Amino acid sequence: NSRLCMSSAVAGYTRSLGSDGPPCCYEDLDHCSMAFLIGTNTAECHPVLFQRPLKRKKRDPKSLSIVVVDPRCTDTAKVADHHLAIAPGTDFALLHGLARLVIEDNGFDSDFIDAATEGFSAYAETINTWTAEETAKLCGITEQQLREVGRLWSRKEGILSLWSMGVNQRREGTAVVSGLINLHLLTGEIGKPGAGPFSLTGQPNAMGGREAGGLAHLL
Repeated sequence: NSRLCMSSAVAGYTRSLGSDGPPCCYEDLDHCSMAFLIGTNTAECHPVLFQRPLKRKKRDPKSLSIVVVDPRCTDTAKVADHHLAIAPGTDFALLHGLARLVIEDNGFDSDFIDAATEGFSAYAETINTWTAEETAKLCGITEQQLREVGRLWSRKEGILSLWSMGVNQRREGTAVVSGLINLHLLTGEIGKPGAGPFSLTGQPNAMGGREAGGLAHLL
């Protein structure tokens, strides 16, 4: 499981954060103001977990915004406030486009970036080419849709991103995981309640197997 199902999450966490340890927990779903679901049909694949944000939405619709990034109109997408039905294989480009919008909107956390990250200048230079117009065109969505979600990343506090096999089994899955983590580092939405990049496993106790050394290169 850890070698195949979760390998992109393992490599992405390790490369970006120096440790294969998700900086989130399930309780963060009770505190986040935005749930950013990418590459996951959570309603069908993690139905018990998905009840937590649904119950919050029913109690107070304004307490939580749900964004779903998925080419398909799944049961998860049907309850989303924003559904970005991007073209398959354009998720990495989408994350770059969102990051550029965050910088344009002055939604980045400069104090956190200076204190806890490295390589911001090179990162900013990389995403600078991903204009909203170019990103929306490539992803097959409208520029307005892109800007609406970019505004949420800039202005929300308590952003929890969740992903599963749609990212982890992508050919460029590790890059997508790092791109997602970069958005959290850019906005400082990590290491506090209701915020952070959270990989949802495809099988039971993937993290337990990893913590026990169950990886091909660590046995």
